Amino acid sequence: MKTLVAASFVTAVATAGLVAVSAPVYSAAPCEDMLKEMRAAKADAKLSDTDMQKVDELEAKAVERCNADDDTRSDKFIAEAMKAMGK
Repeated sequence: MKTLVAASFVTAVATAGLVAVSAPVYSAAPCEDMLKEMRAAKADAKLSDTDMQKVDELEAKAVERCNADDDTRSDKFIAEAMKAMGK
């Protein structure tokens, strides 16, 4: 009886671990939401033409990665754009 209980416990723990490991990992906010925030900041930003061009390029890269469901890279481009805008 003890062996059966122990085996059931081990199976339950292993199954819970497998579920936890196989669960997808999501960023804090979807890249679409981050893009909205960046675009709002961009609309209010007072940037030189050179800086605005850099922000536009970073936004294009972020959109491309976001559309490819690569939120991690998209978020990095957005963070870089926000930094360039002083946000």
